[in-house]
Amino acid sequence: MNSDLSFLGLVLHASPLVQAVMALLVLASVFSWAMIVDRSRVLKKARREADDFEDDFWSGADLGELYRKIERQDDYLGLSAVFHAGFREYARLQENPGMDPNTVVEGARRAMRVAMSREMDELENHLSHLATIGSTSPYVGLFGTVWGIMNAFQALGNVKQATLNLVAPGIAEALIATAMGLFAAIPAVVAYNRFANDVARIENRYEDFVEEFSNILQRQAFLKK
Repeated sequence: MNSDLSFLGLVLHASPLVQAVMALLVLASVFSWAMIVDRSRVLKKARREADDFEDDFWSGADLGELYRKIERQDDYLGLSAVFHAGFREYARLQENPGMDPNTVVEGARRAMRVAMSREMDELENHLSHLATIGSTSPYVGLFGTVWGIMNAFQALGNVKQATLNLVAPGIAEALIATAMGLFAAIPAVVAYNRFANDVARIENRYEDFVEEFSNILQRQAFLKK
């Protein structure tokens, strides 16, 4: 039995399967933190974009000019993309003489819904990975612990007298797998819950804008009838 109870010593003297479990959990933790950083950046950008667009939209600026301003950008996302899709479809349908105003508005609303769906897909990207890591890592670590403890007790069969000094290192190295599983899972769960809440709040903002903009388009459509 290994008598080195340092963390590195326990990891190096663990059985190959337990070491493989530990390596898998380290990779899961690294991937989880990469996704946490990425989603933090994306959601922060989405909130900032929504704030900036709403400031422009509700400032009383001409909608046609706002549309052309967005179209001149290299890329547009979030509420800008939703507005762009809705106004473009509205302008296209308005070119058809005799088009029913309700049909025009409904077409613009559908275009905004499609654009909003694409934007939400981008915001929710990788959240399922965080959920998977958060829910499975403790069980993966527990599997490594059970395997390590089983090996530790099996090794006791080769000695005449079992003592705590003989079994403690094997159990300690096995428990590291559980600790690493929790280390990978806890940040992933916390981040997933936070990001899921942020995504839901952004989605509500998009939903509200679609309805408010649809009402504006409806008033304009009937005025031009």
